[in-house]
Amino acid sequence: MEQNFIMIKPDGLQRGLVGEIIYRFEKKGFTLKGLKLLIVDRALAEKHYVDLSSKPFFNGLVEYIISRPVAMVWEGKNIVTTARNIIGATNPAESTLCTIRGATSDSWK
Repeated sequence: MEQNFIMIKPDGLQRGLVGEIIYRFEKKGFTLKGLKLLIVDRALAEKHYVDLSSKPFFNGLVEYIISRPVAMVWEGKNIVTTARNIIGATNPAESTLCTIRGATSDSWK
C-alpha cells in the first residue's frame, strides 16, 4: 500500500474545505492514516519546496505555507497518482471543475 502526504493549504482552511477534501479521498476508498493541524516553520517549508527555490514566487510561497496548513497522510492503492487527479493541476486555471483546485467556491456547497 502506498501512503501520500497531502497538505490542505491556508486558503482551504480559511474557506472551511477540510471536511469536503477528506470526503473526496474517503469516497475514492482511501484510508486516512494521519491528520494533524500543523504550523510549519520556515526551515521545513523551504525544505519541502526546495525544488521551487529558484522561482520568483518561492519566498511568497514559503510565507503563505507557514501561516497555517493542515497535513494529512492517506493510504491506498495508487494513492499518489489518484491524489494528483483529485487535487488537479498546480495552476487552478488549468484544473477541471471536478478537482479540488479547479472547483469554484459555489461548487463546494
